[in-house]
Amino acid sequence: MPENIRFSARIGPSELTVQAEYSEKVRELLSLKYDRRPLAFVHTYGCQGNVSDSEHIKGMLAGMGYGFCTQAEGADLILLNTCAVREHAEDRVIGNIGALKQYKARRPDAVVAVCGCMMQQEHMALRVKNTFPFVNLIFGTNAVHELPEMLYTVLSQGRRVLRIPDGAGIIAEGIPAVRDSSFKAFIPIMYGCNNFCSYCIVPHVRGRERSRRMADILTEARDLIGRGYREITLLGQNVNSYGKDLTGEPMFAQLLREINAIEGDFVIRFMTSHPRDCSRELIDTIAACEKVARHLHLPFQSGNDRVLKAMNRHYTREKYLDIVRYAKEKIPDLSLTSDVIVGFPGETYEEFQDTLSLVEEVAYTSLFTFIFSPRRGTPAAAMEDPVSHREKTVWFKELTDLQEKIAAQRTAAMVGRTYRVLVENPARGKEGIVCGRTSGNTIIEFPAPETMIGSFAHVTVTQARSWVLAGELAEV
Repeated sequence: MPENIRFSARIGPSELTVQAEYSEKVRELLSLKYDRRPLAFVHTYGCQGNVSDSEHIKGMLAGMGYGFCTQAEGADLILLNTCAVREHAEDRVIGNIGALKQYKARRPDAVVAVCGCMMQQEHMALRVKNTFPFVNLIFGTNAVHELPEMLYTVLSQGRRVLRIPDGAGIIAEGIPAVRDSSFKAFIPIMYGCNNFCSYCIVPHVRGRERSRRMADILTEARDLIGRGYREITLLGQNVNSYGKDLTGEPMFAQLLREINAIEGDFVIRFMTSHPRDCSRELIDTIAACEKVARHLHLPFQSGNDRVLKAMNRHYTREKYLDIVRYAKEKIPDLSLTSDVIVGFPGETYEEFQDTLSLVEEVAYTSLFTFIFSPRRGTPAAAMEDPVSHREKTVWFKELTDLQEKIAAQRTAAMVGRTYRVLVENPARGKEGIVCGRTSGNTIIEFPAPETMIGSFAHVTVTQARSWVLAGELAEV
């Protein structure tokens, strides 16, 4: 260990047939071991891409005979699907793995597995292997489709498996999924990233950009919509570059138009757009497609050109603002959200002020804000970083205070207006209240029966809050 195996980008049917055979072998082993259905607990850290991976992992586990539980206690298999984007996420994973030591001592027959982006980094996989000998199975992002074979090895031979396939990444079609929702679905359209932002570990753990064939995506979308799904979210590290690696395949704007043309009442969302590849054609397509949500998540990371260049972002402040101005002109009700890094190595307070001025000019619906977190193996991790973390937290608060002010102004302007929302879930701790999400990705809480969850409703906003609004059902 580790097993460094290079795969071609697209996994063929023969290899998936082999995995199906291993799946049946695992099912047979489990039927001999338990006089009940064994239970698996799958916990996901990180982005929607990881959530989608976990849904496919659960699909394979279900095919092997596992049921599912919502906590580790009582589980026969515990699987943690990890995130490597920030140090805090890795620290949480390490702490939660350590917490399983006592459970494993009480249940030595239980299988503990750790996978995902964090495990695609060899140094982290080896750290888990050497620090936590009770972990039975460790595998990276490029080995997910091999779960049946790896689990069979663990169960039949009682030995640990560590698998970190080397290579540019793979696409494996036809893996079943157990979805977390009966009306909202993630559809990965591409994997990996070619941008190599200087702070980002994603290309190192997710591989190079590789797009699924449009026919496969459309088949999956039609199936979900035919089964009553109301929201389809297209996933990719950079959805705007979809199709560029496939000869003769249409680009992302055309994919949106094709899905928009499918019959049914549903909303199309997508994550994430890189400004480098956000074209006017894409903006025009969003404006023209009535099922595409009026929401664009367009990370800018910094408002200063020197910092953007050091980040290797491949655009300038003015180019970014040109995209935003065009989008607002073509889609007046567009909701814009973004990601911001505070305290990139070498960033000065004066340069940070350019980020604040950009936030004020764009007036985002919301921001995902982060203090810079160095990632081993990225250029930014080796850059001189003279500003203290304490000072960065002061900058961070200045940014969040500004965004809260902007959000308060935005939500105040929404009072009295009626929105069509997808009712998603009960409001936490509020009996008789449910949450609905607007096309612009804003949550409104309102009184309604839980039987409305999974359907569309029209809601009038009655009270402004910073992030979550209050409303009431409207007669339409």
